[in-house]
Amino acid sequence: MLPPASPPETEIAALRKRLRQERLAAREALPAEQRQELTRHLEKNLDALLDHLAPRRLAFCWPWRAEADLVAWVSRWLAADPGRQAALPVVRQPGHTMEFLAWEPDAAMDTDHHGIPIPAKQVVIQPEVVLVPLNAFDAAGFRLGYGGGYFDRTLAALRPAPVCVGIAFELARAASTWPQTHDHPMDWIVTEGGAWAAQRD
Repeated sequence: MLPPASPPETEIAALRKRLRQERLAAREALPAEQRQELTRHLEKNLDALLDHLAPRRLAFCWPWRAEADLVAWVSRWLAADPGRQAALPVVRQPGHTMEFLAWEPDAAMDTDHHGIPIPAKQVVIQPEVVLVPLNAFDAAGFRLGYGGGYFDRTLAALRPAPVCVGIAFELARAASTWPQTHDHPMDWIVTEGGAWAAQRD
């Protein structure tokens, strides 16, 4: 059987936008109790993966627009080993790469221009593993975020390159995200259904 034909370049932007909107709306429509239950299953799968990867420095994102809330999970991860560090991404300027600022459960917090909490203390950390939220993803590890390109630029620039772990609910899974040349794929995907290495040729 022949693979499906790729859509014309002129249609890809519209397809990506529609997929992002549909999967984001589906996530935001989840009842809070169901989202919490899905997150608990996701956390168990994330535990198993991080036991395998064994990072000391981990970056994650403060939950936004009904994303999986990993704040309590990261707090437990930190408490299990005093040598561990966690960080949150911060956008300094539009169109630039992000920085990762050290975070602890009792850290003083400010907010960014979206109203998302960020650490008030400016201690930059180079993460070994980055947990990246996904609005949509495919089996090859390509993702749709919110369209700003911040993670793509940042992950492409970091050296040494961190392990990129995409975090999503299964409802975000898609046959394709129609990736573009600048898109940075995930190394792993973790959902409530399991943890998988991205399937790239």
